[in-house]
Amino acid sequence: MIDFSKINLENTINSGQVFLWKKQKEFWYGINGQDILKINNFGKITSYSGNKYDFFRNSDDIEKIIKSISKDKTTKLAVEKYFGLRLIRQDPFQCFISFIVSSNSNIQKIKSSLEKISMKFGKKIEFDNKEFYIFPEPKKIANATIQEIQSCGVGYRAKFILDAAKIVESKQIDFNYLKKINYKEAKEIILSVPGIGNKVADCILLFSLDKLEAFPLDRWMIRILKKYYLEKFQLETKTITEKQYEVLHEKIIKHFGVYAGYAQQFLFKMERENYQKNWL
Repeated sequence: MIDFSKINLENTINSGQVFLWKKQKEFWYGINGQDILKINNFGKITSYSGNKYDFFRNSDDIEKIIKSISKDKTTKLAVEKYFGLRLIRQDPFQCFISFIVSSNSNIQKIKSSLEKISMKFGKKIEFDNKEFYIFPEPKKIANATIQEIQSCGVGYRAKFILDAAKIVESKQIDFNYLKKINYKEAKEIILSVPGIGNKVADCILLFSLDKLEAFPLDRWMIRILKKYYLEKFQLETKTITEKQYEVLHEKIIKHFGVYAGYAQQFLFKMERENYQKNWL
């Protein structure tokens, strides 16, 4: 009998969802907003704050989800190869800034920039006899200068990061509210933030705001859809316009269903592994 509750920690953390994580011996340590998490190979979480987190979305009916997304041989193969991969429910503000930083970048560069942001604007904390810098609160970044943010190696994204922090600090965006409303409404609000396009918005919605129908379409996913689903989704270009993105997302939901975000994560993981791309 398949144990659907079993989490593959390595595959989950190394799947492009989170960046401020390091493995030390048999534990993974990571920053989750204003907290530090320590996770063992069985997925047991110890936090600096003592708070409890459903970080691996254990409340999701994973058996039902896996059955729901396994619509074709490609997705079935991805699920079989990376069984135990989970979507992560992470701190929304950290996720928000992380994926603004991620635009036109790679995982190593994103990780480096976010570490610099944490060291420059976050608080130093000792946990488990180790030093960490937690992710800064919105106010700390909102009160920074463009030059201070640029010194973290984020280039042209500095202004977008500053604007995003100010929008959150001024309560123009309320993450708890976004969790309660539907995908389309929440996406519209996220897309109103300067520097955020469809792909970044979908990452934020999927990885921190409980919108499981979000299906981030970057160059990897476009490659996958052209390679395995060309006839079904009729992709004709390497890049897609905003309008094409919306139309394609509707086709994707029609095929994969309301848990399409899970399908995306399995397919993304499989294709990057096929190309032996580096993770954390």
